[in-house]
Amino acid sequence: MRILFAGTPEVAVPSLRALVEAGFDVAAVLTRVDAPLGRKRVLTPSPVAAAAADLGLPVLKANRFTPELLADLTSLELDAAAIVAYGGIVPPAGLRIPQHGWINLHFSVLPAWRGAAPVQHAVLAGDDVTGASTFLLEEGLDTGPVFGVMTETLAPASTSGEVLERLSHSGAVLLVQTLSGLDAGRVAATPQEGEPTLAPKLTIDDARIDWTQPAVAVRRRINAVTPEPGAWTTLDGQRVKVAPVAPAAVPPRTDDPTADGTAPGSGDGAGRTDLPPGGLVVEGRRVLVGTGSHPVQLDRVQPAGKKMMSALDWARGAGSRGELVFE
Repeated sequence: MRILFAGTPEVAVPSLRALVEAGFDVAAVLTRVDAPLGRKRVLTPSPVAAAAADLGLPVLKANRFTPELLADLTSLELDAAAIVAYGGIVPPAGLRIPQHGWINLHFSVLPAWRGAAPVQHAVLAGDDVTGASTFLLEEGLDTGPVFGVMTETLAPASTSGEVLERLSHSGAVLLVQTLSGLDAGRVAATPQEGEPTLAPKLTIDDARIDWTQPAVAVRRRINAVTPEPGAWTTLDGQRVKVAPVAPAAVPPRTDDPTADGTAPGSGDGAGRTDLPPGGLVVEGRRVLVGTGSHPVQLDRVQPAGKKMMSALDWARGAGSRGELVFE
């Protein structure tokens, strides 16, 4: 089967490599143009472009489908196009070029979380299950009929980055299976069923922590925007990035030897509920932050202009200036 592969970020690279290893004839790779990266804003090829060069594949770079690009794609005489996080809209004229259309690997169980940030929204919503779907691309936003689905359990501690890393590999297997089945005439797409939910890209404003929310919501938001765009809060007007937090374990009540650890207690202070939202306290070797319910435990923070560091080291230094309260 002669195919085009379209993708841009690192999460798309496992699919490209899997298709090559499976023996597909990858006529060309379509990716977005080189983008400025780092403090020096050096123009850098996308991860998919770099992988394609490593594999010796022809690369087409474009952010939109110009008449010239459409002509180039038509000349490739494609059986199908595989697309994974390309980052651009394929117009109707482009959709009609491959014989079997464009097969999109999307990181959700459709129709859940249609859009640019499906994993982030699944984490933010506290979904129990996530996964990936292959579907036939059409003009609507992730509305096309589905070829195949795979799922995995979404653990409460998982960040979006961790989930995407896993799904990039398991989803690559699904994409290979879908295209192999399509080539052999063994698979057919079926219409999506159920109520759709939308997953627009999360912005830097979405990444700001609201400490008045319950601890579970605070934790989900931080996990959802890790690693990008990165959770943050402010202290004395200065932005502080926050790495994933953990629930503050609650010790058994000292007056109840049969307690199972779910009731507030004294001990090392893990069960304290007197911290206001955003209020910080160092107890032993832990840094606790108050939320709208019970405290969470900080692991690492990144003050403005500095590298990520231990929350304990940071809090001990910052605390010497007075009371610490995240805003």
